[in-house]
This record gives sequence, C-alpha cells and structure tokens, in this order.
Amino acid sequence: MNVLHADTITGKVVAVKDGDTIVVLVDRREVVVRVAGIDAPEKKQPFGDRSKQAMSECAFSMQAIIEWKKTDRYGRAIGKVNVDGVDCGLQIIEKGLAWHYKAYAKEQSEVDRISYALAEESARSAGIGLWVDSSPTAPWLFRHPSHQK
Repeated sequence: MNVLHADTITGKVVAVKDGDTIVVLVDRREVVVRVAGIDAPEKKQPFGDRSKQAMSECAFSMQAIIEWKKTDRYGRAIGKVNVDGVDCGLQIIEKGLAWHYKAYAKEQSEVDRISYALAEESARSAGIGLWVDSSPTAPWLFRHPSHQK
C-alpha cells in the first residue's frame, strides 16, 4: 500500500512532535501527520509543552485512524486523527491547547468546522488552557519572521 495516496491511514502513533504533529507507523514505515483543523502553540510559546502532552495523552502508543486528503509543503499528510472514537484535534481545542485553524476551515467537513469553532469559542469563554491569557499569540503569527528575535 502506498500510504501517500490513500484516504485513510491506520497505524500506531510512535511519536508526538508537538501538539499538532504526530508520527504514525504504517507497514513498518513512519508517516508524519499534521493534525487537520488545529494549530497548536509552538514549542517556544506558552502552552507548547502542555499541548504536546495533551496530544500524547490522546494518541501516543495508540492505534490511530487518520482521514486525509493532501500533504503539506513539508510532505506531511494533513488529516483528522481519531483514536478509539476520539477526535484528538477537537479534544486539544476543547482543552484550550490549540486554535481552530480557520484559515483551512474550508477543507474540513461542515460538522467538523462547526464543532472545532464552537470548541474554541467555549474554551476562550471559559478561560481554560492558553485562553487564561486574554490575548495569546496565535502560532501562525508567532512563526511569522517579524516575531522572531
């Protein structure tokens, strides 16, 4: 099976790089997966470590089913990560440890787009996770060269 042309990847999560990137072992081959619909804090940002830990709790060492449609410029499959019926991306947003990545929301199903948006709104309103800060810096802004020192 050529995993880079499939619509579903099933395998064991063997690494969690950060809150929105995992590595899945499929047929003895490692596939890097960028979790669709979310953008988690970078490692050097507040809550970067907590976001990674939350993704580890959801997926590490577990069998995951990844629904995906494309790869990014780094060759990572971009997909929705499900473990035992749990949408790990949605769970990270619910815990206040990632943003709903609205720039790519059109690539999500309508149900996921609504669920992710409502989960972020709820976490913001409750002031949980990274939302304890009234104005946290979004990762896509943090990555921008003007934020680098």
